[in-house]
Amino acid sequence: MDETVSEFFRRTILKIPLTEMMTILKTWNFLSENQLQTVNFRQRKESLVQDLVLLCEENRASLNDGALLDIIYTQFHRHQKVWDVFQMSKGPGEGTDLFDMEQFKSSFKKILKRALKNVTVSFRDAEENAVWIRIAWGTQYRKPNQYKPAYVVYYSQTPYAFTSSSQLKSNLPLLGQSNSTLSFEADYILFCKREAEYFVPSVKQTFETHNSTTPLQERSLGLDVNMDSRIIHENKTEKERVHRVTQEIFGDYPQPRLEFAQYKLETKFKSDLNGGILAEREEPLRCLVKFSSPHLLEALKSLAPAGIADAPLSPLLTCIPNKGMNYFKIRDK
Repeated sequence: MDETVSEFFRRTILKIPLTEMMTILKTWNFLSENQLQTVNFRQRKESLVQDLVLLCEENRASLNDGALLDIIYTQFHRHQKVWDVFQMSKGPGEGTDLFDMEQFKSSFKKILKRALKNVTVSFRDAEENAVWIRIAWGTQYRKPNQYKPAYVVYYSQTPYAFTSSSQLKSNLPLLGQSNSTLSFEADYILFCKREAEYFVPSVKQTFETHNSTTPLQERSLGLDVNMDSRIIHENKTEKERVHRVTQEIFGDYPQPRLEFAQYKLETKFKSDLNGGILAEREEPLRCLVKFSSPHLLEALKSLAPAGIADAPLSPLLTCIPNKGMNYFKIRDK
């Protein structure tokens, strides 16, 4: 193991918190149980890291082994990254492919390397038919920078791919060339600061039929309408209508985790009164409205059943799950 790879291991292990060190190393499964037992995990972190790097050298660890360790660390700390979500599309006349994960990995790596000579690509399979892809970008004249990689989380059974925000945005179009099954649209449809592995199954559920026996209210941010004595439903028919309308809009399953929705308004002033300064204004009025919540879609879903808002909600809000977007511009027709 040369000095460059050794330093990469040192810096990768150094960023792992001591409280997670053993768990991540066992998940990595590169060092044996006997080797781990020889390490004093109570010593100073710098000394601990040095001991672990020596064990990696004994096992003749490669750069790819270090990349796998980095992927595992990122999976543990995925909530610390900002993820862009891309919708994939097929060209006209393309049917459904019989997906083979190994063939996908081979094709992805081969075509990406063909597009950019200096790039390293590593894969790690996860649950729910997902694959984590770590891409260390280089240039035509520089070796890949292992300390500023990009990550892609791809679920073979969904039309979405999740990418970590990267400083090298100019390389993003290369991902679309990597495989016909990864044809990214130009604009991202959703933007979240939550873990991809939580987000993707939720998106996946919106395309499936669910027959859940759990009442809608019991899963809506803990607002159990039936158990709240302060909320009285005087009209049973109205309660059933609200439930039905809410279910038609949001479905009867957990919503994808989304933290905000943003609306840019550009419209001319309208008034029944004649005259006035604003009525004569040629430039449109501009403002920005932003809704934020730790779980925005579940919060919106809970408004009508809790009696806080009328059902159905405004189309400006319900279009978020329908259109799969959280950035909107509102203009005069």
